[in-house]
Amino acid sequence: MALPVLHDDLTESELDAIVEKATVASAFLKAISHEGRLMILCHLVSGEKSVTELEELLSARQAAVSQQLSRLRLEGLVIPRREGKAIYYRLADKRSQKVLECVYDLFCRDDED
Repeated sequence: MALPVLHDDLTESELDAIVEKATVASAFLKAISHEGRLMILCHLVSGEKSVTELEELLSARQAAVSQQLSRLRLEGLVIPRREGKAIYYRLADKRSQKVLECVYDLFCRDDED
């Protein structure tokens, strides 16, 4: 996929649209830039998890996990669901999964070259 080329002859409305999309992309990237949040998203790729499950998977305290989930929720990257006293989280859409697949390919996949 080729990236678009920005030209000097863009109209003001075209430039405003590009800036708006850049702002949304920047907020998304900031949200996933913390290793704890990134790991939470990695675990949620395989499906919905409770806060307790995430605590165990991350070997982290409830307060730390909840803080990171709160930020992901604020940014619209995860969706909570309450079942009794337990709260479950899942990815909000496919954007996170697509980005995580790219991150995995770039940083985690063993080079076969």
